Amino acid sequence: MDARFLYALAADALLVIHVMVVIFIVCGLLLIFAGKLWCWQWVRNRWFRLLHLLAIGVVVLQSWFGLICPLTTWEMALRASAGEMVYEGSFVTHVLSELLYYHAPPWVFVVCYTGFGGLVVASWFWVRPR
Repeated sequence: MDARFLYALAADALLVIHVMVVIFIVCGLLLIFAGKLWCWQWVRNRWFRLLHLLAIGVVVLQSWFGLICPLTTWEMALRASAGEMVYEGSFVTHVLSELLYYHAPPWVFVVCYTGFGGLVVASWFWVRPR
């Protein structure tokens, strides 16, 4: 196998992991609120909630300090090693640009991430973990 193929494969695998993390963060909060309404006890699991809070906390802190997610940086390095095109900026910014043709200054994402993080923190009070 060609080394470029392996780098591309690793970059694609990392992209899938990154998408799964984003889905976990977004859908996790939706499931927590749905679980409150439908009395699902699993949404009160302390480990699930801590992992969810940690995940959005990392995103919020990265945005406050203007840092690109390490998963994005690693994926771009692998793509460059594979000889593929790379994008600039954060993963979420790139995906929104590609899917929705939405362009916004970085501060918009900082506000959105911070607001979402605030909702996750609020969920700890509305849907208390066990």
